[in-house]
Amino acid sequence: MKRNIIPTDQERVMRDDDFIVSKTDPTGRIIYGNRIFIEFAGFTEQELLHQQHNIVRHPDMPRAVFDLLWKTIKSGNEFLGYIKNINKDGSFYWVFANVTPSKHNGNELLGYYSVRRKPNPAKVREISTVYREMLQEEKRIGPKNAIQSSQQVLNKLIEPTGKDYREFILSF
Repeated sequence: MKRNIIPTDQERVMRDDDFIVSKTDPTGRIIYGNRIFIEFAGFTEQELLHQQHNIVRHPDMPRAVFDLLWKTIKSGNEFLGYIKNINKDGSFYWVFANVTPSKHNGNELLGYYSVRRKPNPAKVREISTVYREMLQEEKRIGPKNAIQSSQQVLNKLIEPTGKDYREFILSF
């Protein structure tokens, strides 16, 4: 499905008891989305199924964050992070995401399972600043080295804390 979504400044805020749930196959194609996911994404279930999960990726998100997400989950580990997604109508919504590999009998990768919840607004403001810096660097350096350069921006922010990415995100 080709996306021609024009981002707007209209924010959709998750309710305190909302949980967005989705499952993908090993390549990131959506095989399940709960009604809250469908609601916030703005697509019908039929429009979402078998599409790459990045159908809801907002252009304000640095590529380096998704590179880190994929490296983390492909290595068999859980990813936690703040993600800005886009609705089909161009509005956006922030989530605190937990993405984990889903395996059969402990070793055969079936895909990935993600649960997202309403993030703390103060933490979103903090991470928005970080993501803006990363995105500016990605645009400045160009596509060839964008991810590596953006990761360096993130690392420079994290290193003084003595934490890894997961600890940094959870310390907000």
